[in-house]
Amino acid sequence: MNNYQELTKKQLSFFNSGKTKDVAFRIETLKKLRELVVRHEDDILKAVKADLNKPEIEAKRAEVGLVLSEIDFAVKNLAEWAAPKEVETPSTHAGAKSYIYQDPYGLALVIAPWNYPFQLAVSPVVGAIAAGNCVVLKPSELTPHTSSLLAKMFNENFPEEYLTVVEGEVETSTALLKENFDYIFFTGSTMVGKIVAEAAAKHLTPVTLELGGKSPTIVHEDANIEEAAKRIARGKFANAGQTCVAPDYILVQRNVKDELLANLKQVVTNTYGEDVSQNLDFPHVVSEKHFDRLNSFLTNGDIVFGGKTDRSRLFIEPTVLDNISWEDNVMQDEIFGPILPVIVYDEISEVIEAIVKRPKPLALYLFSEDEAVQDRILNSVSFGGGSINDTINHMTSHYLPFGGVGDSGMGAYHGKASFDTFSHAKSILKRSNK
Repeated sequence: MNNYQELTKKQLSFFNSGKTKDVAFRIETLKKLRELVVRHEDDILKAVKADLNKPEIEAKRAEVGLVLSEIDFAVKNLAEWAAPKEVETPSTHAGAKSYIYQDPYGLALVIAPWNYPFQLAVSPVVGAIAAGNCVVLKPSELTPHTSSLLAKMFNENFPEEYLTVVEGEVETSTALLKENFDYIFFTGSTMVGKIVAEAAAKHLTPVTLELGGKSPTIVHEDANIEEAAKRIARGKFANAGQTCVAPDYILVQRNVKDELLANLKQVVTNTYGEDVSQNLDFPHVVSEKHFDRLNSFLTNGDIVFGGKTDRSRLFIEPTVLDNISWEDNVMQDEIFGPILPVIVYDEISEVIEAIVKRPKPLALYLFSEDEAVQDRILNSVSFGGGSINDTINHMTSHYLPFGGVGDSGMGAYHGKASFDTFSHAKSILKRSNK
């Protein structure tokens, strides 16, 4: 296990030089990062294909495109975000003026996951750079091709004392967490998130935890079932279900269940073919450990369609399970794979009662045109964020902070929220003695 005191010492010295506080320097860095992403686009696509069998069209959008748009949005708005803001001053402080200054924290540690190994590594770094921090990025060891590429891109083009990638196994993350960083940004499981929070607490280091959870999808009887099936399938089976905001399970009103299941089957066939096992572009599960966990769920309830597996290539077919109970193993933890359980309900009150008694989910999706039903769900259930009559797309907007609540995380990012996350709002009251 390495000792990273020398690295953090170098970065602290560079930060204290004041160079990163220069907005022009930050914009120049972001533009350079953008140029690197564009130059290495083919390498990125090959890396995520090797790690996850991610198809090119999906990787261009979700790995490369989202990062480029995040950089562009930051470059466009950074001068305004970073400028001191004058705010109201109470009448009791007559003659004074009040300002909020955005200060970078200093040294930021970003620990990235494996499911979107490029985008979820670089997007937080964009926010950290924009806010004026130095960054140590630790990619996931479960996606070694992407990790190696990230190390090459950063370590060959930026000074170590400013931006650097540190590769390694779990022991590397453990060693990094012992250092006194000024901010920690972690994306991963709730279990590991608790470990990160505990380590951060020893230094009183603020953290953002982007975790997961069982994100419900509610399909009410008045929904457009055909469109609901398309949007649920797209959100669930992209990246073989290995998306933190993927629909984890469906709660469908009893009288439209059969119609929904029939439409889901048709959508999967139209998207991936009659025999998905022959579709060599369908992403694979990240590891044998995850494959075995997911494969064990296929004995729960009844398979409506799907269910084929091939451990030798870590393949699991898009699968829908019916006749599922809350006690089944598939309903105990986040699935994070291409398996979609379905539970029926009769009254919306049953849905609310079932969700609120469980850990707060990262996302929630509701398919209904009834505004009374929409308002009831939104006002009764706590969750990170979500969509009405859609899935997962809320997390692609620069204008919507993305993050969890409770067991699904703390803090948020994307767009200005990323800048705010990596900035300390320093409040100043100014008086004159003249």
